[in-house]
Amino acid sequence: MSKAKTDATNSTQTSFHTADATTGQMTFAIIQTNFWVGDIAGNVKKMHALTLDAKARGADIVIFPELALVGYPPEDLLLRPTLGERVREAMAKLAEIEGIVVILGYPHIDHHGTFNSAAILQGGSQKGFYHKQRLPNYGIFDERRYFQKGRNQVLFDYKGATIGLLICEDIWHDEPIQALKQEGADLVVVINASPFEIGKQTARKELLTKQSSAHNLPIIYVNTVGAQDDIVFDGGSLIMQSDGSVAHEGVRFLNQLMMAQFDTQTKTFDTQTKAPLVLSEESEMYQALVVGLRDYVNRSGFKGVIVGLSGGIDSALTLCIAVDALGSDRVYAVMMPYEYTAQISLEDAEAQAARLNVSYTVCPIHDAVAGLRSALAPLLANSEPDVTEENLQARARGTILMALSNKFGHMVISTGNKSENAVGYSTLYGDMVGGFDVLKDVYKTDVYRLANYRNRLEDNPVIPERVITRAPSAELRPNQKDQDSLGDYETLDSILKMYIDDDLGYKAIVAAGFEPQKVEKILGMVDRSEYKRRQGAIGTKITKKSFGRERRYPLVNGWSIKG
Repeated sequence: MSKAKTDATNSTQTSFHTADATTGQMTFAIIQTNFWVGDIAGNVKKMHALTLDAKARGADIVIFPELALVGYPPEDLLLRPTLGERVREAMAKLAEIEGIVVILGYPHIDHHGTFNSAAILQGGSQKGFYHKQRLPNYGIFDERRYFQKGRNQVLFDYKGATIGLLICEDIWHDEPIQALKQEGADLVVVINASPFEIGKQTARKELLTKQSSAHNLPIIYVNTVGAQDDIVFDGGSLIMQSDGSVAHEGVRFLNQLMMAQFDTQTKTFDTQTKAPLVLSEESEMYQALVVGLRDYVNRSGFKGVIVGLSGGIDSALTLCIAVDALGSDRVYAVMMPYEYTAQISLEDAEAQAARLNVSYTVCPIHDAVAGLRSALAPLLANSEPDVTEENLQARARGTILMALSNKFGHMVISTGNKSENAVGYSTLYGDMVGGFDVLKDVYKTDVYRLANYRNRLEDNPVIPERVITRAPSAELRPNQKDQDSLGDYETLDSILKMYIDDDLGYKAIVAAGFEPQKVEKILGMVDRSEYKRRQGAIGTKITKKSFGRERRYPLVNGWSIKG
């Protein structure tokens, strides 16, 4: 394989050719796995081992995901002055592998700038590279902050087939693949770091069906898997025939080395004998939450996690996810009752902890709250009791959980859901404490769906039925019910989804049939709670617009809800 042009940055089209005239069958190894952001040495070691494995299985070409060398998203690590040197050293080590072509994602740094690129390695050297042309700058993506735009099409010939390269966002636009087709591509390889959100795999299939059939091109779509901070990558790599049909589909949320045969004469792939299990919406949501928590805790170096178990549905679901992510031996549940805690809450919390076989401790907070009240008494003597005194309970619980975390080295995971986070129905420095909020992007109505889903997986339910059926309560005062403050969750979530996920305003939501006063109240609560959310823990993104890097509003502003 020889390089036709030395500088692909400014060219309009670059080709690479191989001296190997063998035609017929070509075997691809699709590597769907997780690479740790910043761990270049570890990622190289992993890619080296996987490449040798693929070679032993008979692969001619092995393909790794987008920016596999540094992990995705590397964010401001791309600005570190030593990155270029580290990347060059790593690429030299990978290029040493003989007897197989390697395609991998890496940051290309030269005198033109930094590019999100794909490298072609063969025979002891780097033969070529492709720079991503479409740089996403929406939602969680911020690539224009770091990368220059590529302007070239890159193709290379191997065993009688002309292969074109694209990277992730490129395939969502018509021009890049159309240009490859015009330059004579027989096959397109797309490397990706495509994050999960509900329904994303269906959208990918629809897109690839459209692009492959419209341009009469087979497509290899390689995606990464695993979690980085609040983002989960769900795998589901795809190989499409030129007619738009699926030849191979990777599993979701799991590492996989997928082998595929390509006939260079007929320009078709073999087809897998057994397709992976199709996940329901509840199943893919649940798996994303498990992977998100697992990878964050493990890579943060914590021994395990602590959950404040209240006997309510949010902490019950959180406990299930924690056990499924880490194992029961790394999960510690603490029940912290006060005078308003119902007996059934104590019973249900204990029952679930026993069912899941986790360490369970009861730590009453009466003395802690009494101490805080006593300390504050001289300062609050002339005021009537209100939410201030209620919040002392939540803050006492937060203090206890963080003390246990400091002492024993376990991460506190908070249990607030998206509905409550949206409207500020939480106590700052109280129930919001922790390093990770498992349900941060899960609406309350979806919490119920996921709780029922998890119970259906086993003959003996892991969440007591009355935890699901009883009216939710923060239990900070007698006979308190969440609906007294928030209304019914079905209505609340419907309004929140329109305002947050769909970016609709007051007038549009009212026009959809919701009571104007209720809409005004809820939207006002959302806007006033931005300062709380900004101080809360991160949590796994599963919806199309999560709080955090996707939705960033000023903490102080004069925006009118009705405007």
